[in-house]
Amino acid sequence: MIRAVIHSQALRANLQRLREVAPDSRIMAVVKANAYGHGLVPVALALADADAFAVARIEEAVALRAAGVRRPVVLLEGVFTGDQLEEAARLELDLVVHQPDQLQLLADLRSTHRFVVWLKIDTGMNRLGFRVEQFAVALQRLQALSERVREIRVLTHLARADEPADPMNSLQVQRFSALVQGLGLPLSIANSAALLANPQAHADWVRPGLALYGVSPLPGRTAAQLGLVPAMTLETRVISLRQVPAGETVGYGATWRAARDSQVAIIAAGYGDGLPWGLPLGTRLLVGGQALPLVGRVSMDMLAVDVTDSQQSVSVGTPVQLWGPQLPVEQMAASAGTLPYELLCGISQRVPLILG
Repeated sequence: MIRAVIHSQALRANLQRLREVAPDSRIMAVVKANAYGHGLVPVALALADADAFAVARIEEAVALRAAGVRRPVVLLEGVFTGDQLEEAARLELDLVVHQPDQLQLLADLRSTHRFVVWLKIDTGMNRLGFRVEQFAVALQRLQALSERVREIRVLTHLARADEPADPMNSLQVQRFSALVQGLGLPLSIANSAALLANPQAHADWVRPGLALYGVSPLPGRTAAQLGLVPAMTLETRVISLRQVPAGETVGYGATWRAARDSQVAIIAAGYGDGLPWGLPLGTRLLVGGQALPLVGRVSMDMLAVDVTDSQQSVSVGTPVQLWGPQLPVEQMAASAGTLPYELLCGISQRVPLILG
C-alpha cells in the first residue's frame, strides 16, 4: 500500500539547478545511505550526467559498478584494510585519505593500480581528516607514493554550512585556503548548504547531497525558493474509516480524545515504514489533497487522521501523501523535531521504491 515514488526528472532538474548555482565547479553527487533513501542504483542512473558519485562504504561502490556505473566513484570514508584497498583498485575507485593508517595501506598495496586520492583536512569539524598542522607531512607522504597515486586532490567539510552567517564558515574556508594556496591541486569544500549559500566555498568540486533530492538544506528557506524540486513522494491510502463518538479515544495510550462525534481515517503507514513514532498530534498529512491532522499515536503499520472537517468525501482507497511535492518533507521533519535527512534515510526496506 505505502510506496515511495522517485521522480527521476526532478533529480535531473535539481542537478541542473546546482550546476547553474556553481557553474565553474564539477559536481560529485552524494548517493550514500541508499541515495538518502531514494535508491542507490536508480538515482545514480538518473544522475548519469554527474561528474562523479560519492559513497560512504565500499559495498555501495560495489553496487554501483555492478549496475554499470562507470563515472568516478569516491569513497568518502576511504578504506580500512588491505583487502578493501585491493577491492577499490579492482573497481577503480577514488579514495579519501584522512588518517595515517590509510597512507600506510597505500604504501603496502600490491596492485599496480594508481588511485585518484582526496586528502582530507580537518579545518574545524573534528570528525575525519588530518589536522591543519599535520597537512604538510601527510601531503609529502602522499606525493612520495607516486607509484600508487596518479592524482592528489584536497577536501574539507564545513561544520556549520547550514548557518551561512556563522563566522565559523569563513574561518574554515580561510584555514583551508591558506593550506592549499599555490599547490595547484583540485579542491572541494561545499556540501549542499555551502553550494547554495556560500560561493566562497565552491572551489573546483562541490559535493551536493540533500539538495539533489529536492530538499532545502537551509533553515528558513524552502526548496521551492531555492529552485529545487522534491524527488520523492511518500504515499499510501486510507484502509478504514471509523466513526468515533465524542469522548472516546483513538490509538495506543489513548492520547487523543474526540471532543465531538468524529470521523477518523486509518492510514496504511507507521513506524515500521520509517515514520517517527513520536509525531505529535495535529501533524498535517494530505488526505485526498487536503491537509488534515494526525490523531493518536503512530503505530507500527497504521496511523489515524481526523477527517471530520474534510471538504470532500474520504473513503477506503483515498490517496494520502505523507510528503512530496505538495507537502515538503521539511514540514514533516519540523513536526517531528528532526531533520529531513533522518526521515529520508529512515524509510524501511519494506517500502517499495518506484521510479517515476
